[in-house]
Amino acid sequence: MLATTNMLNATFARRFAELDSSFGRLPYQSHSGSSRRYVPDGQWHQWATSAQNIIRAVFGESSPHYTNFLTLYKNCGGADHDVAALKAVFMSAKEDFEGGYVFDVDLRISGEVFGDFVTLARKSLAEGHKDVAAVLACAALEDALKRFAAANGLTVSDKTMQEVVNALKSSGLVAGAQKTLLDAMPRIRNFAMHADWPKLSEPDVNSVIGFVEQFLLSKFSGG
Repeated sequence: MLATTNMLNATFARRFAELDSSFGRLPYQSHSGSSRRYVPDGQWHQWATSAQNIIRAVFGESSPHYTNFLTLYKNCGGADHDVAALKAVFMSAKEDFEGGYVFDVDLRISGEVFGDFVTLARKSLAEGHKDVAAVLACAALEDALKRFAAANGLTVSDKTMQEVVNALKSSGLVAGAQKTLLDAMPRIRNFAMHADWPKLSEPDVNSVIGFVEQFLLSKFSGG
């Protein structure tokens, strides 16, 4: 999982650098009989679309970087000051990324990977492979809980799942119905990871899968 995150972060960094460089090659032109400059539609659209894509991928659709860029993009007519405003927001995103001020990119990337585990777990359960589904779902849940806790400043790398749950609850990072449901998860996880299959029921596995899905949506979506 960490290798996946590192690889994607390296890809993001390379793409930011490429777009920073390509902006300098935009062909500014002047209106006839005027000192006002503009960039032809196809040229600035191409650059801005790629910039919008990387900002959304790194920061999410609800971030100020993305929403500000999208507003400027919709109102851009190609005039030099409009294009410069797009570049300014892009550079703000690039600098925040390079400075390490992106606080949820790891969570969102991890959430996508965990989502694949949950999909496999649900498929396995539907095909009658309860035990396989339990292992997949519980592994995704335990790793997701630890990553969420670590992202919020808790030291949990060597903790048991029960200790992680207790840390999340005492820190107020989970509450309400989610907190109540989470109390049952360590017991099910222990049955699955210790191959105590007779103590695991299909409803138990379904409850883990459902909990992980909701946990990912609420804590890892970033959008």
